[in-house]
Amino acid sequence: MPNECWLPRAALWTALAMGGVVGRSPAAPADATGAPPRMSREETTTLRRVHDPSTIVRCGDEYWFFYTGVGVRSYRSRDRVNWAPGPPVFREFPAWTREVVTNHTGHFWAPDVIRVNDRYLVYYSVSSWGKNRSAIGLATNATLDPSDPAFGWKDEGIAVSSTPADNFNAIDPSVLLDRDGRLWMAFGSFWSGIKLVELDPATGKRKFPDAPVEGLAFREAIEAPCLHRRGDQYYLFVNWGLCCRGTNSTYEIRVGRSGAVTGPYVDRDGIPLLHEAATPVLGTTNRFIGPGHAGILQVGAEDWMSYHYYDGAAHGRPTFALRRLRWTADGWPEVVDPAEAAAPSPPPK
Repeated sequence: MPNECWLPRAALWTALAMGGVVGRSPAAPADATGAPPRMSREETTTLRRVHDPSTIVRCGDEYWFFYTGVGVRSYRSRDRVNWAPGPPVFREFPAWTREVVTNHTGHFWAPDVIRVNDRYLVYYSVSSWGKNRSAIGLATNATLDPSDPAFGWKDEGIAVSSTPADNFNAIDPSVLLDRDGRLWMAFGSFWSGIKLVELDPATGKRKFPDAPVEGLAFREAIEAPCLHRRGDQYYLFVNWGLCCRGTNSTYEIRVGRSGAVTGPYVDRDGIPLLHEAATPVLGTTNRFIGPGHAGILQVGAEDWMSYHYYDGAAHGRPTFALRRLRWTADGWPEVVDPAEAAAPSPPPK
């Protein structure tokens, strides 16, 4: 459970977006005995004032992602290097959100997006700091292009929710459409860890509302899951540590894998993620502090990982990054050092 003495999450994000310093620079990270690999050079792509970026998706010849902010914010790009703001999902946020959080102001957290059955589904979090009276909302659209006559967001209500009677927190959605057509959502923050539910591809909501949620990973400070399938293996990226503290953030990205989307997920040593294990992927170094909220983009034969970090050279502002991802001979992900990486390839025809 998050520490109740933390500042409100929305207030922290507002301070970070405005360039305010939240705390001082952290001490040097742990050594190689358990610390994630470190970032040593400038990111391949950077974009300021972005927190909790979603998975990147294509719509026509553009790439899109969504991120934390009022109305659910978005960015669009043709080359994955030069990004321009897109419209928010909501100009007027759904009234039902105030049934979940009484004084909700439309500041939505940690969205994810996926295309299913010719619709784009955007999931987003409705909650308040340190509470698990939460909901993951759903909005749908036929297109992400605002110039398309078919463009128009539809509020679909709540997809998954939690209350103080639950031992989980329904925020931080990550959605995966499997090759058999089944749709899955991982989610969770603190409490009893990362959970999994099956969704109905026709509605985007829980397929079996009364079924228990499945546990995938546990640690006291764990959140921001990302589900990804590669071949016959399923990967669960998670964040360990604390976000939203600017240069004092301790986020790091870790991963486990499984032969089934439902788990069990294990680290590189075969230890279950439910036993507080996960293999390091990316952590803090120098100005690149607290990388988190991973998303995986596949472009042809290339894989890319998107995430945010807190830029120590810019007062801890949350910053978007996109870097090449490669895979070891035994199937584990590694972030490519920008010095080794070519520029993003042109979008496939």
